[in-house]
Amino acid sequence: MFRFCVFFLFLIAGCSSIVIPNAFEYKEIATDTFRLASWQKISNNSGAVKIYIEGDGASFDAYGSATKDPTPKGKMIRELAFGDYSPNVIYLARPCQFIMSDICSVRHWTTARFSYEVIDATYQAIKQIVGSRDVILVGFSGGAQVAGLVAVLKKDLNVKKIISVAGNLDHLAWTQYHDLPSLNESLNLADYKNDFFRIQQKHYAGNNDDVISAELIAKFIEHSKVDFEVVEGATHSNGWDAIYDSIWRIQ
Repeated sequence: MFRFCVFFLFLIAGCSSIVIPNAFEYKEIATDTFRLASWQKISNNSGAVKIYIEGDGASFDAYGSATKDPTPKGKMIRELAFGDYSPNVIYLARPCQFIMSDICSVRHWTTARFSYEVIDATYQAIKQIVGSRDVILVGFSGGAQVAGLVAVLKKDLNVKKIISVAGNLDHLAWTQYHDLPSLNESLNLADYKNDFFRIQQKHYAGNNDDVISAELIAKFIEHSKVDFEVVEGATHSNGWDAIYDSIWRIQ
């Protein structure tokens, strides 16, 4: 059985309250392993689909212990998705967020958060939504790692562009930077840089972000020709309002 976060006009019951526009419909997407929560707005059945992929959510508590539920408390990426005026927009949660599938265990939001089974489930969910249409992936924090791995490992997806916001693009560099245990059950986008940089992309970093520093993102993309912008005043999950419209305009 699975558990889902109660919602109506607002996400409630332990989730940060946020208004969901009427144009978005809640849909659970079944894959071979997990059920993924999504909110979908599709008004052009032949146009490109923009998919916002959630970050790691509430993986750890304030004391550094793994939580029992990784459903995100922050709402920045949901605000970004629900405000997007593009015709086809999806907010896609990560496995075990909002819905606790039978397979879910703590490893799926800690050491194995970027494992093949997690990436494959996300791919299956995206593929069910987009089919053969073009897709634009917008990943926040660890969601950027997921977006990149899905794009490089699943060649039948027509990924038109990848946008990262405070993206964890190299989790090994990130754990070393913060002196954290490695995510030893996870794939790492850093191992697929050649394929990744063939995709059109742009990366945003916050100059006050002490979780995913601008330095880490700049190091990952050095020697590439991809777009990179440092957002003044932005922390990990706040202060990004200035870039919302730039992302919404991408079609």
